Amino acid sequence: MTRTAAKRRNDQRPDINLPNLDTFSRAAELGSFTAAGKELGLTQAAVSQRIHALEKMIGKNLFDRHGTRILLTEAGRQLYEYAQQIAQLHRDAFEALTGRATQVSGELLLAASSIPGEHLLPEILARFGKHYPRIRVRATVLDSIAVTREVEQGNVQLGLVGRQTSTSHLEFQPFASDELVIVVPPDHAWKRRKSVPLAMLVGQPLVMREPGSGSRWCFEQALATAGKTLAEFDIVLELGSNEAIKEAVLKGIGASVLSSLAIRKEVAAGRLHAVKIAELPLERTMYVAWDTRRVLSPPARVFRQFLEASGDARG
Repeated sequence: MTRTAAKRRNDQRPDINLPNLDTFSRAAELGSFTAAGKELGLTQAAVSQRIHALEKMIGKNLFDRHGTRILLTEAGRQLYEYAQQIAQLHRDAFEALTGRATQVSGELLLAASSIPGEHLLPEILARFGKHYPRIRVRATVLDSIAVTREVEQGNVQLGLVGRQTSTSHLEFQPFASDELVIVVPPDHAWKRRKSVPLAMLVGQPLVMREPGSGSRWCFEQALATAGKTLAEFDIVLELGSNEAIKEAVLKGIGASVLSSLAIRKEVAAGRLHAVKIAELPLERTMYVAWDTRRVLSPPARVFRQFLEASGDARG
């Protein structure tokens, strides 16, 4: 083949090298051109230009823009899957040729409601960090409704909660279990009892978590199955933290309904006494939640898989 013929053949071959896939992937994972630019050392304008060049080459929009937030289009979702396969091939080639393993790195943003956040997450993260030392975790503790709102708004990648919602674009995966119990001070009349009938609780002054708490929601759902509502009980105080409620119970303000995880140290030390409600099952499941409209970053994917594989605190 002559040089002229070879050049003509190459000129006719389409350029199918997709540019800026790494920039595209980080924008998809972070849900923001600005955040992607900050991580990659680029301006927001530079990220936008790179995405625009990629969209122009493909001939389709890859993102739906919603103010400062972005969501992948169907074409964007398809491209992201291919981009991850390409990235994995790069890692495989590097490991095969150098003999050095690659490690998942980056930042993982979490939000957790009080029970998983205060009583499960520290131990989970300690074990997770041994497997993935290059992942930096930032976690905040909120009530369950606030956690799901943070996930929906794209402010965090995963949420750990004690309740599911009916929001269609949120996915919930079980990862732990818990049980609610009645908590009283050690000198209470029920101090020698393991369980009491629900009717006895109706006459007790109660200290409850605030509306929006997963524990309160679980208790209300259990009451509904027994044909009762929280309005039938004597709620003397509402507080926004389990620690504050435990102090209120110790001071004799009232009994409370709390997670067995939240009081295990106090019960073991004899500072509080836990009582079950005989005819009211109060078991509940803890979930990891994510927004299916967004893609999970590699750190978020491996954390979700870690929870699924470890089956933390089940039973």
